[in-house]
This record gives sequence, C-alpha cells and structure tokens, in this order.
Amino acid sequence: MKNILVTGATGQLGSELKVLSVNYPQYRWVFADRTQVSLGDPMLLEEQLVSIQPTIILNCGAYTAVDKAESEKELADVVNHQAVAVMAAYAKEHDVKLIHVSTDYVFDGTSSTALNEDAVTNPINVYGASKRAGELAALAVNPDVLIIRTSWVYSSFGNNFVKTMQRLLKERDTLGVVNDQIGSPTYAADLAQAMMDIVSNENWIPGIYNYSNEGEISWYEFVLAIQEITGEQCEVKGIPSSAYPTPAARPAYSLLDKNKIKEVYGVTVPYYKESLKKCLKFNV
Repeated sequence: MKNILVTGATGQLGSELKVLSVNYPQYRWVFADRTQVSLGDPMLLEEQLVSIQPTIILNCGAYTAVDKAESEKELADVVNHQAVAVMAAYAKEHDVKLIHVSTDYVFDGTSSTALNEDAVTNPINVYGASKRAGELAALAVNPDVLIIRTSWVYSSFGNNFVKTMQRLLKERDTLGVVNDQIGSPTYAADLAQAMMDIVSNENWIPGIYNYSNEGEISWYEFVLAIQEITGEQCEVKGIPSSAYPTPAARPAYSLLDKNKIKEVYGVTVPYYKESLKKCLKFNV
C-alpha cells in the first residue's frame, strides 16, 4: 500500500485533503502537522521523512503570513525554500512522488493577460521570493517534482479572506475592498481534488502547473459575490490599493492560465462562484 504524506495537515488545503481521503482508501494517509514534519528545521525534517517513509508527498505546508514575512525573512526562507529542497532531495533519493504547492505571488503583477507556467517570474515581496526560491531549488535537485501554483486560497477550514469578509459584512454598515488587484480565487477543496486527480493518474508528468478557479475578478468583486450569496446588506465600496497600504506589496494582476493542467491531466476547473457557493454552505 502506498503512503501519502500530507504536510501542513491542519491548514486549509491539508484539511480539505483529509476530508477527501475517505474516497481514496487504497492509500495509507499520514496527515502531519508542524511537530510531525518540521518544515522550520530542515535537518530534523530529513530524519522525519526517513521515519515516515512516504511513497507520495503532498507538500501543503508553507509560511503564508505574507505581511509578517517582510520582517521574518529568514523563517520564510527556511520553510518555503530550504525545507522544500530537502523534500525534493528525499523524493529523488527514494523514488518518491512530490507535489509541491506554490503561489501566484512569484509574479510581479505587470501582466495584462493570464499567466501561463512559462511566464517570467519576478516576486515583489519576501513571501513570493521565498516561494520562488523553493520552486527553483526543488526543480534543481529533482526535475521529477510536480509544482502547482495557486492563488487566493480559501476554505471552510482555517482563517481566510472569505471567512473574514463574511464576518465584516455582518458587523459593518460599509466596507472598503481593494478593486485594483486582479486574479481568481481558489477553493481549497477543488485544489485538493485536482491534486488527487494527478496522484491517481497513471502518467506522472513533472514540472509546473497552474490551478485556480475560473473567472477574472478583483477582491472587491469577490466580496460582492460573497454578499450576493449570503444576502448581507452592508454597503461595499471599491478602493485602490494605495488606500489600504500593507507591509508587503501585492501583484496587481496575477490571473493564472489553467490550460496546461486541464490538457495534461484532464483536471476539471469549476467557475469561482459555483465553488464559493459550495464553501459558504459549510460556513453558515
């Protein structure tokens, strides 16, 4: 029986994979939190991988505090870069399949068309730079690694933009939301299914793939969609990014082109609003 190790098991994506795992009883699942798989300690991480002996690694663990990363550059690099290199090296040495999750923040946001996997990367914040370093390190050590870049992840688990906006729509009379950052959200349950579609496929075609839900929207439009589904009466106003300064810069445009993952693996990519409706059913 093949062992699937899920790192970051208590996060949004890891939690969705745990829900999905009941549909895949042919695998022995190991859901590891940061104590069982220490991404912040690469030397210990190697020992832990040897102990677990995974056949497949789904690396959902990451340092994702985008603004905090600006002041915790070293920690972000250890988790998002150095630990990924350790996993990639382990995967190569032990003939293990590794799917590593990356981000749209590897781009600078200057594009005006959907970004494919060959688009030039140029991170504009520490988080994005650490994730890009992880991609490069993994592929340099082990060209057989499969990387999935995703964006604007949300779930019925954990803390995320959708949950925060649901709460604020209830609490406030007016709400200002950035309207000049464009991309597409990703329902973590959909991404989890896409990962399992790849794992279940007879063919293993490594490299970088993009995955987010279909649709091209701003954060402001995303909140309007949440409001439409929940029926909250708060007045939502679009504001420029300059009116909501953050420690880390965000790419203004990071819409991902999903054609490759659809063509190579036959992955279905739902429209963002349909997935949002599914998620909000769990959040009521």
